[in-house]
Formats: sequence, C-alpha cells, structure tokens
Amino acid sequence: MSGNRATIGFVGLGAMGAPMVDRLIDAGHRLLVHDVDTTAVERAVARGAVAMPSPAALADAAPVVFVSLPTPDVVRQVALGVGGLVEGAAMRIYADLSTTGARVAQDVAAGLATRGVAVLDAPVSGGAAGAKAGTLSVMASGDRAAFDQVRGLLETIGRNTIHVGEGVGQGQTLKLVNNLIAATVWAATAEAMVMGAKAGLDPAVMHAVVAKSSGRSFSTEVFMPKAVLERSFDFGFRLELMRKDVRLALAEAEALGTTMLTCTTAKQLYDHALAQGGEGQDVTSLIRLLECWGGAEVAAR
Repeated sequence: MSGNRATIGFVGLGAMGAPMVDRLIDAGHRLLVHDVDTTAVERAVARGAVAMPSPAALADAAPVVFVSLPTPDVVRQVALGVGGLVEGAAMRIYADLSTTGARVAQDVAAGLATRGVAVLDAPVSGGAAGAKAGTLSVMASGDRAAFDQVRGLLETIGRNTIHVGEGVGQGQTLKLVNNLIAATVWAATAEAMVMGAKAGLDPAVMHAVVAKSSGRSFSTEVFMPKAVLERSFDFGFRLELMRKDVRLALAEAEALGTTMLTCTTAKQLYDHALAQGGEGQDVTSLIRLLECWGGAEVAAR
C-alpha cells in the first residue's frame, strides 16, 4: 500500500491530525476527512482532501481509516456510537493514533471485530512538530498482517514506526509508559530549574550545563530552550492532555497492581496547574505554577 495511491479515511484534524493528513496528501494519497471543527475540515479540503458528513459515511467509502482524537470517550463514540465508523461497509483496517489506554483499544477492537475490521492501536509520540516533519514514533500493536498492509502509510507520518506486539492495547500501554516518564521528568525538571533560579543562577547557564550533563532529558533538550527560556510556551501539546495521559497510565498501573509513588506525586502537580486555570495552555506552562510558588522566573536574561 505504501507505493500506491490509497484512499484513506481520517477522523480528527486537530494539532496532530491536521499535519498527518497533510503528509499523507503530499505523499499522493486520497484523503476522506471528518471533524466537528468545520474550519479544520475546510483547511484540509483546501489541501485536497474530501469532506465526509459523518464517521459512518467515511467508513462507507474508505478501506483504511485512521483516527486521531483527544479523549478515550471521543474515540469510543466515533468508533462505535450512532453514526460511528462501525456502521460503514468499506472499512477493513482501523488504526487509532490517539492515546486512549489499553482497555478502550480492546473494547473498540471487540466492537469492530463483529464487522470484520482488523484493528491496530497505533499511538504516536513526538508532538505537533514531529507530525509536521514526519518524524513521529508510532507504537502499533494488533494484527501483524494489517500492520504490514498500512506500514508504508504509518511511515509517512512516523519515521520510527514499530510493531510492538500482536495484542491490541500493547501499543497504548507503551505510549502511556513513554508519556508517564515524560510528564514526571518534566515536573521534576521544572521544580529543579525554579529552585536554581531562586538561588540566583542564570536560567540559560543552568540549561546549558544540564543539557550536556546527566540531568539532560527531552525536557531540557526541547521544552526549555524556546518554550520556557524564551517564554513562548508553544511546544504544541495541551496541559490537560498530558494530565489525561498520566491519569490513564496510573489507572493501568492500578489495574496491574504496580506501585507508582513518584508518578502519582507528579500527577498532583498537573492537577494543581489545571485547577489554577491551566486548561488550554501548553504543557510547558506547568512551570509557571512552580514559578509562582517559588517566587522566581526561569527566563533567559
């Protein structure tokens, strides 16, 4: 499928979905799209996509359907609800690029199996910038034959595309592990940088040293240089979505019976940030709460 023009359905044209659609269009594929945001749909149509009135109509015309949606409840509704993808007759492969958690992925797979649809949960990592550049990591699990059929399409949006297992939900679990690490490290990084600023250290100097020392991480390499030090707070991933991923991960951990003391504490920090008006803000804005508490700003001088 990677070398031929494919007809692809795509539901969800947000910060991640829209650039992924752009890349698939640029690769020569025919995109059928749907989103509740009419402006996002109009933009995709201007790029060459075809608008569909509902998920059901989309799945009635596209053999391969991707979804990139914000929450597990929305994924479940789009896939299995009234007017959902399950009502379409053409869809044979469904790949969920969202972060939903293993249990929702398994529920959707069970619902679509009744229609003979092969399901892949294929969450992505790398942010909006990675989606635009096609450098995302794609963690796909599910039927290997279905993965092989759409691998070329996934590699168009994700340079690091890996089949992590046959069991639906394994990709979701790996994505939650990744995001739980990222969220917890970012919380610790933000706290430590505020501490250093409060002690009188130049934040830019702190960053330069830490970025080349044992404290380096995605947070110091990507979040700090522009989004924080230059105060743009524009990494491209909303604070509430990171908190959502942390909560999903901790729910999975509880179901597995594993202890998550450090990550649970980090979740409380994200809860506080959202309670203080953080909804809609970039994940990098988490540091503002800590700056307020600590009385110091982590900004380039």
